Amino acid sequence: MIRSQDAQAIAAGRFSDPFAVLGLHAVDGKLSVRCFHPDADRAEVLDPRTGRRIMGLDPHPDAPGLFTGIAARRRKPFAYRLRFGAGEQVWEAQDPYRFGPVLGEIDEYLIGEGAHQQLWRVLGAHLTTHEGSAGTHFAVWAPNASRVSVVGGFNNWDGRRAVMRRRGQTGVWEIFLPDVGEGAAYKYELLDGSGGLLPLKSDPVGFGSEHPPQTASVVREIDRHVWADAGWMAGRAARHRPDAPMSIYEVHLGSWRRVPEEGSRPLSYREHADQLVGYARDMGFTHIELMPVSEFPFDGSWGYQPVGLFAPTIRHGTPEEFQAFVDACHAADIGLILDWVPGHFPTDQHGLGQFDGTALYEHADPREGFHQDWNTLIYNYGRREVANYLTANAQYWLGEYHIDGLRVDAVASMLYRDYSREDGQWVPNVHGGRENLEAIAFMQQMNTLTYGTYPGMMTIAEESTAFPGVSAPVDGGGLGFGFKWNMGWMNDTLAYIAEDPVHRKYHHDKLTFGLLYAFSENFILPISHDEVVHGKGSLLDKMPGEGAAKFANLRAYLGFMWGHPGKKLLFMGCEFAQGREWDHDSSLDWHLLDHPDHKGIQTLVRDLNRLYRDTPALFQRDARPDGFEWIEEHAADESIIAWVRHGEDGALPVLVVTNFTPVERRERRIGVPQAGHWAERLNTDAERYGGGNRGNLGGVDSDEIAASGRAYSLSLTLPPLSTVIFELQP
Repeated sequence: MIRSQDAQAIAAGRFSDPFAVLGLHAVDGKLSVRCFHPDADRAEVLDPRTGRRIMGLDPHPDAPGLFTGIAARRRKPFAYRLRFGAGEQVWEAQDPYRFGPVLGEIDEYLIGEGAHQQLWRVLGAHLTTHEGSAGTHFAVWAPNASRVSVVGGFNNWDGRRAVMRRRGQTGVWEIFLPDVGEGAAYKYELLDGSGGLLPLKSDPVGFGSEHPPQTASVVREIDRHVWADAGWMAGRAARHRPDAPMSIYEVHLGSWRRVPEEGSRPLSYREHADQLVGYARDMGFTHIELMPVSEFPFDGSWGYQPVGLFAPTIRHGTPEEFQAFVDACHAADIGLILDWVPGHFPTDQHGLGQFDGTALYEHADPREGFHQDWNTLIYNYGRREVANYLTANAQYWLGEYHIDGLRVDAVASMLYRDYSREDGQWVPNVHGGRENLEAIAFMQQMNTLTYGTYPGMMTIAEESTAFPGVSAPVDGGGLGFGFKWNMGWMNDTLAYIAEDPVHRKYHHDKLTFGLLYAFSENFILPISHDEVVHGKGSLLDKMPGEGAAKFANLRAYLGFMWGHPGKKLLFMGCEFAQGREWDHDSSLDWHLLDHPDHKGIQTLVRDLNRLYRDTPALFQRDARPDGFEWIEEHAADESIIAWVRHGEDGALPVLVVTNFTPVERRERRIGVPQAGHWAERLNTDAERYGGGNRGNLGGVDSDEIAASGRAYSLSLTLPPLSTVIFELQP
């Protein structure tokens, strides 16, 4: 007989070790079956093969729904099934407490050490066959909880019916639930250390979620997709080198394109695999970068406040459908980059905050654990289990979804303890400094593990300060990222281009200053979503003037950007000069392509991408000072800027000249480093782009006339508000 106090605790859902009591146990030399079902008034044990009754079970006098019985004729442990009844209703079920543990000792040890780099393979919800029965294994880390249960429609969301097994000192709880299959919604119900009931929690390692605003996790299979990208994966390393061309199309899946005939719904992953991938390929982009797809509760966060780090958002489909989208990218020779957010997480009750009643994933002290700017929580990077959770998540996306790169959001907020804080609002590090040493170590570890485990992938830092060595190797003291967004270049050049051309000569340094540090990191030049929201207007709207002048300014700026050292990133809609500010709730204004000026910008971006990819001098020495040569650096009064780009030996040099005034410059002498014929490869004033078709008739021969400090020069026509790109011919 189960002790009265234990029986009552089981019935109340406050018994923390049900596996010690429920299920099949030897009692005084006999086998006893004990089970609990709060809705039943009777129970019996069946043979699972024949369905015949083995034995009846007696109700416990002190706990309704608790049943016990002795298998008098059985001497060895046996499999069984349960039949319950309540009034006229009868139903059968398997007993989760007859099954042994699933996690092994090595898994338990690695989790405890914070060193399980395939954490998602042991935590979360996994479809499996265990001891001959099909079902789902659930495991979750909650070291300070006094009881953890899995709840869902399969048990009427009743936390008394699937109380989990605690695994030693690791803080992990697990249970195998037979007959629970794919698509089942579930959460965890936890009691804190004092027995207080916490809000229901989604699975920190769940592979799927319900459609928002619903917040339950969903059992999903992630191993079903048959990958067809072996060739891409084997060769992608060459595409991610600092000396390779990289032109990235940044996309918000929810608003790239919608289906107006169906209530303006967003496209599915499969529809994006056709439409978005085909478009990016036609436009000549080498990569697509997706704003976060890890499940998030609030559309207006654009994914930057994720709750389900291991779940591709169900807004566009299932994990298998997202894998098919990645495969489609690779089939089109396009790499896929994900925005990844290890810098903070939201305070939603169903999320990670106070997960087991304590500050488990976050710092307890709000001076370390709370972002004032975003009202979000900050991970405790110094806790080994938390660092393991995040590094494993990075590897999960790279391994299970064949992602080619992770762009890490808000790195500056992670690097500095005083980020966006006043004196007294932050806690110094152990040396009294402002650097977050634990976050730095985490990023170094993440980069070391991902580059070591998944050859050919890359990581990218969105980092806005002068922190040294962001893209330097870890063994040399760097953070170990492959690339860094050049936020300084972006801010300076956008401020410059927003000036009326008559005033630009007073701001010429904003064009030249970036070249002082352009080779200190492996830079990406970003024109991202952040520049076209929150009242900043569209990229076109930033351009001064009216009508045709706006488009001419934008064309000149894009040509300047593609000719500048650094990889390229352009947010969706900028490639055809969307006129209004980006709205995450509506589609891009694709109808604008019916207008020649917008179509001309799109054609220009397509041509820039193709020229860029076909011209080694424009990318091979992106991160090396010997790949860049100033020609006209100080022509502020004319707002002219010119340089030469050099590739590896044998690559033909390229001359880039931009005229940022609305004045046509005829017979303007521009020096060149070598004599010969310089072909005009691209002119942003071409008629096909919406310009006035002023230029140099396809190319210019050099003259032995000194200019710009060179012995040879070209006599050029520089159209107003234009960038012209020349290549020396062999």
